[in-house]
Formats: sequence, structure tokens, C-alpha cells
Amino acid sequence: MSLHQSSGRWRLGLVLSLLTLLLWGILPIALAVTLQSLDVYTVIWFRFLVSFVLLGIYLAMRGKLPKLEQMSSTAWKLLAIATLGLGGNYLLFMWGLTLTSPANAEVSIQISTLLFGFGGLVIFKERYQLYQWIGISVLIFGYVLFFNEQITNLITTRSNYILGNGLITLGAATWAVYALAQKQLLQSLSSTSIMLIIYGGCALLFTPFAKVKTIITVDSFHLGMLLFCGLNTLIAYGAFAESLEHWEASRVSAVLALAPIITLIAVNIISIIAPSLIPPERFTFTAILGAVLVVIGSMAIALFKTD
Repeated sequence: MSLHQSSGRWRLGLVLSLLTLLLWGILPIALAVTLQSLDVYTVIWFRFLVSFVLLGIYLAMRGKLPKLEQMSSTAWKLLAIATLGLGGNYLLFMWGLTLTSPANAEVSIQISTLLFGFGGLVIFKERYQLYQWIGISVLIFGYVLFFNEQITNLITTRSNYILGNGLITLGAATWAVYALAQKQLLQSLSSTSIMLIIYGGCALLFTPFAKVKTIITVDSFHLGMLLFCGLNTLIAYGAFAESLEHWEASRVSAVLALAPIITLIAVNIISIIAPSLIPPERFTFTAILGAVLVVIGSMAIALFKTD
């Protein structure tokens, strides 16, 4: 089986990765607020359903709906893997989010980008230069410094907090499986067709567990947050899927590794504007130094040319 090769339009891949980074960085906050009024299964179901319907309408208007009868058995197997991987990621991440906080959830989920990048090296035969390997070391060391207090909390805090981070880490592994299957599927389907099928499949998986009637009982603010989560899913994953068409998986993963920085900045801004929604995060000098190293490491991985 031949492997997918990127188009080489790295600038477009970088822009799409940055858009995904921004949306994924603020998503945990919106989800945490939404979960104040709705259960996990209903939120997940709604996100997938909105994405499926809106993307389906868009593709139908352009006459680009996927031709399912022309798909190979290999493509169907990869789609099944990708659907279960993404659905599992959503469920495990949100279970973990209910037991932790937006910032810590975003920290724990970042193992997904490292696993995805490693998969790109192993499966798709992508290659790193010495500067990029140094970038990985700097990035990991930066995370250790930046999240020193959170790592300490994992060891010393209550058991449900540890369980929450464990669930999110497991969800990170299922996301890496989804992302690698998604990249290989680009051999036979467009990114939008892949996402349409995955959205529809995941919506069906969560339909039996969703409490649809509860959506009409929430106030306008939480309904707005729910709608934002749905649109976030559509746009962020669309940009992510398209970025894989133009850029190597290992480099996309390096950019997405910056998501916790976006989350923590957003948490602190929102905690100032609306302190009742999200508690603030405290930054130490060590954390700031770690953030700088994370940025430097990620950019080294993403911007140096491969061999």
C-alpha cells in the first residue's frame, strides 16, 4: 500500500495548523462552560451532528458529496478506525475535563501531538534533522518547566484528578490513531469527504446516549457556548484535515503542541473579564521560561526543512 505524500505547500499547511491551534486552544474553556448545563454525551452528539449537517450542506451545494460506492475496502477500514478513534478521543477528553480543569486537560491531551508526530516518522517515513530533534528536547523540557505545578498536582492531589488526567491521556492515544488514519485516507478521499463520513459516523455512535430534550432547556448563554463548540469542531478539524494534505504530520503536530499556551492565556483573560466562569491560573517565572522554551522547540520542529 502506497503512503500519502504532502503537497509541499508548507505555508498553507502552516496557516491551517495555526487556525487549528487557536480553535483547539480555546475549546476546553467553552466545553467546561457548556458542561455546567449539559451532559457529556449530549454535547459530543451535538458537536458531531452540527458539523455533519453543515458540512454536508456545503458539499451538496458544490456537488462534491463522497461517492461511497467507489470506495475500497481498505478505505472503509481506515474510516472505521478514524471514526472510533475520534469518537473515543471526544468521550475520554470530556470525561477527563469534568474531573480536572481546562488548562490541565489541554496539558494532558498534548501527548497526542507527540504520538502523532512519532507516527509520522515511523509510518510515513518522515525525517527530522538534528535541529528538529533538538527542538523536541527543548519542547519537552519546556513543558516540564511550564507545567511544573500541574505535574506536582498530579502526584499530590485527589484521586479523581489523577483519574481525569489518565482518561485524557488515553484519549490522546485514540486521537493519534485517528489522525494517522486520516492522513492515509487522503490517498483516496478529499479531507472534507473524510470528515463528513467521520462526523456522521460519530453522531450515530452517540445518538443513543444523547438527551436531546435538555438542549432546549438551557439558557441562551450556554446554548451559545454549545453552538460555538459545534462550529469549532467543524472549522478546526476541517483546517486540521486540510493541513495534512500540504504539510508533514510531524510538523503539524509540532505547531499543535502550542495549544496549552493558548488555553492558559485565554483562561487568564476570561478569569479577569468573567471570574465566575473560569478560575485564574497563576504564572511563575519558571512557567514563563517553560513557555518560551515550548515556543522555541515547536518552531524548530515546524520550520526547519526535512532531509
